Amino acid sequence: MEKITAALVTYNRKELLHEALEALMAQSFPVEILVIDNASTDGTEKMLEKWIKQGKIHYRNTGKNLGGAGGFCLALEEALKLGSEYIWMMDDDTIVKEDSLEKLLEQARLHPQAAFFSSKAIWIDGTQNRMNQQRLLKKDIGQKAIPCREATFVSLLVKSDAIYKYGLPVKEFFIWGDDIEYTRRLSFRSGGYYVPDSVVLHKTANNEGSNIVTDHENRLPRYRYAYRNEVYIAKQEGTGRKVRQLAKILYHTGKVLMLSKDKKMEKIRLIWSASWEGLSFHANIRYPENKQAESEAHQSKH
Repeated sequence: MEKITAALVTYNRKELLHEALEALMAQSFPVEILVIDNASTDGTEKMLEKWIKQGKIHYRNTGKNLGGAGGFCLALEEALKLGSEYIWMMDDDTIVKEDSLEKLLEQARLHPQAAFFSSKAIWIDGTQNRMNQQRLLKKDIGQKAIPCREATFVSLLVKSDAIYKYGLPVKEFFIWGDDIEYTRRLSFRSGGYYVPDSVVLHKTANNEGSNIVTDHENRLPRYRYAYRNEVYIAKQEGTGRKVRQLAKILYHTGKVLMLSKDKKMEKIRLIWSASWEGLSFHANIRYPENKQAESEAHQSKH
């Protein structure tokens, strides 16, 4: 039987995290649980004390907010130390179904060469969550597994061997785009699959996705990471990707001019300055310690 670790990154959402963990503990396939806490201040650690003492979860407090990117980078490193064959990545607002993991594993066994397998994420109304739509390489005509180029970290099953080969997520991204860069990196090298029979509930505040035109002004600074990181991703790929990113920048600029009700110039400056920053942004791909070292470290603890 494969050893699986579910790795969640959380920050100040203890109620959602509690629901997510209860769902994980009810999985039809046994799974270890690892929580990476980005220094929450809402009593998350206290809420988890009982489960930690019972050995039901592994817990790591980062000491400071590393963002989603830094949190998932650490989560993969820590999960590898547990000797996991697969790591099941998800946000703290991901509510899995009883057979979500089992359905992913069925396809992982049938496609051993692939690096990852991604679930279908639905919203609270039962429709597909717009924030978690995979970029498919073939048309969805009812297959059990469909090759995809990219996916999000909302119920993503990743082979440990692929992490050793191709590295960890780019922690310098902080937020936004880290999942896209990572799954594209993996899929270009070993492939990845969308598994529509594996379904999870992603309890986002709304099902509109990110939109700089309408988003609240308090969230605008986040978009600096989005545009910077997207330009970085485009730099790593071919001309087509670079052209599409430039078209997106121009399109978003036009949308702000035509549709935004306030702060138009601030938003446009943000789009272009962040994109310009992306041209010089550099990140080193980090790799976990070699597999033998991880195995020896794990055995020495037992």
